[in-house]
Amino acid sequence: MKFVIASALMLLAPAFALAQTTAQPSAKSDTKAAAKPAAKPAAKTAVKPAEGKTAAKAPAKSHAKAEPTSSRTQLKSATNQVAAGIIAAEAALSPAELAIAERVHVGRMPCELGAFVTVTADPATPGHFHVEGKGFKYYMSPVATTTGTVRLEDAKGGAVWLQIANKSMLMNQRAGQRLADECMSPEQVVVAEAIKKNPPVSVLDPLPAAK
Repeated sequence: MKFVIASALMLLAPAFALAQTTAQPSAKSDTKAAAKPAAKPAAKTAVKPAEGKTAAKAPAKSHAKAEPTSSRTQLKSATNQVAAGIIAAEAALSPAELAIAERVHVGRMPCELGAFVTVTADPATPGHFHVEGKGFKYYMSPVATTTGTVRLEDAKGGAVWLQIANKSMLMNQRAGQRLADECMSPEQVVVAEAIKKNPPVSVLDPLPAAK
């Protein structure tokens, strides 16, 4: 009887061993299957903070780019202000030059040979004048002289406007020619008429005979 039981146990032992072996891979497979879904969410969770870091860095780059642009704008503005200050300083006149400017005759003046010259004061820059005519246009400022003659010059254009009591004249110094002569304002016309009626005594005229 014992022999029969032992034989049966010996026959059943391989079957139990096979059953246990089959069960172990299944358990491992179940463990791996359970681990994989858990790993995927963890990976996704790890990616999101990385995106957040990228988003956080982007404004910093934008801010860094904005700073040089702002600096260039400020530098350009400062340069323009300095240039405007230099121009204003160059345009500023001395009290003596401003006094000469007050004596300049303005308006449209007839000249010889049917020409005209128009002298207009610049309201934006005291003491400066626009001198225009057919084929020319100058921007002039007063220059002091030792003779008392009113003199306006355009240093860039090389032109000079000379005004005396009875007439005015426009010259191009660079070309060495007169652009307009015998120009007269209403005030100069009055003086010219008075000179014709009572011409000044010339130093070359003989002295009147003594009585």
